[in-house]
Amino acid sequence: MIAGGEVVQTGRGRAGALELTRAGRRRLERDRQSLLLVAAQDAGDAPWDGRWRMIAVTAPERERAVRDTLRRDLQELGAVAVSTGLYVSPHDLIATLSDDVRPYLTCATTDDLDVRGITEPRALAEALWPSSPVLAAYSLLDDALRRDSSAAGEPAEVRMLLLAEALERAIRDDPLLPDELRGEPWPPSASRAAWAARWDALSEQGRSPLYRGWAHPAAYRSSRS
Repeated sequence: MIAGGEVVQTGRGRAGALELTRAGRRRLERDRQSLLLVAAQDAGDAPWDGRWRMIAVTAPERERAVRDTLRRDLQELGAVAVSTGLYVSPHDLIATLSDDVRPYLTCATTDDLDVRGITEPRALAEALWPSSPVLAAYSLLDDALRRDSSAAGEPAEVRMLLLAEALERAIRDDPLLPDELRGEPWPPSASRAAWAARWDALSEQGRSPLYRGWAHPAAYRSSRS
């Protein structure tokens, strides 16, 4: 995290301290937004409007670092490059980007997307965001849930820490496409529901404030109402 510019360290040992940078705070906020989005999707409260968002990135060669960072940010948000510097997503990603990158962006929306001759929305989704890597990521979450089932003797806080890491990894590898663009039933939805139920049970056992306000099921459920 230090190497990635998300945390800065001052001092060492007991006199040391870690502090989030602006980039680190943005990372946390993106994670929270992803959690709220996926909860709303699972509850059927975030229907897709049928429109694709196109984002073109243009920056002069002398600002290559800005261009490369922006492209990396778009990829982390689940956008896919359909040609050099042109990205597509079913989600409006502009609000998640910092205001200072707006001069480098050209944006448009369309409900008539054709990528290499593919036009049907679900076929486009599978071509641009293959389901196999996403399902593989959630299989690791399922593994974590199975391991937790055998860890009844461990402190609740330890189990919650491991489950939180598993969910975070799964969601970060998930472009969080609208349900309309995936097959039904979509296995990750069942995995997330099982995770939420386990987290709820562990939250009742633990007395530590660990992760409260981050992924507590109360917050997860609030996005469904």
